[in-house]
Amino acid sequence: MRTEIKASVAKRLNRIEGQVRGLSRMVEDDRYCIDIVTQISAVRAALRRVEEEVLRDHVSHCVEHAISSGDKADQRAKIAELMAVIGRAER
Repeated sequence: MRTEIKASVAKRLNRIEGQVRGLSRMVEDDRYCIDIVTQISAVRAALRRVEEEVLRDHVSHCVEHAISSGDKADQRAKIAELMAVIGRAER
């Protein structure tokens, strides 16, 4: 992972970590269920954005390298990995 992407992802994950701690406090404080569900939705959206950023970096670095290398086996492996992770993400 490129350094600037790693820093961006770490920053986002720290923010998400704070959101999850906030969710825990909301549950402990018996907050209104819909408010909790709303915050859960926000955390899931934030995680999706992190996932997209990591995948984008993977494609622009690892997959691009496999394509430019001319190694057909590596190309197939990288594409298969990418398709598998995208398939899991859609579930």
